[in-house]
Amino acid sequence: MLTPEEKTKIITKYKLSQTDTGSPEVQIALLTEEIKKLLLHLKKHSKDFHSKRGLLKMVAKRRKFLAYLKKEGVRRYNSIVKKIGLKK
Repeated sequence: MLTPEEKTKIITKYKLSQTDTGSPEVQIALLTEEIKKLLLHLKKHSKDFHSKRGLLKMVAKRRKFLAYLKKEGVRRYNSIVKKIGLKK
């Protein structure tokens, strides 16, 4: 789980406006960081099936956000994929 300091860093890096905390770009970035942390946990604890289920739910949620963003604006989609480093 991300600490509040890590969340604020991510939000300030990916926000679109001064008061932005819930845009798809910010939510995708937050989910990506949580997925990375959970992957590190699962490499150490490979039989933690509850965390694995949570990971799959987060990946599905991120996929939905990416599909929405691609439908709304391809330029925004391409920029967030490039910034985060996803293979799309």
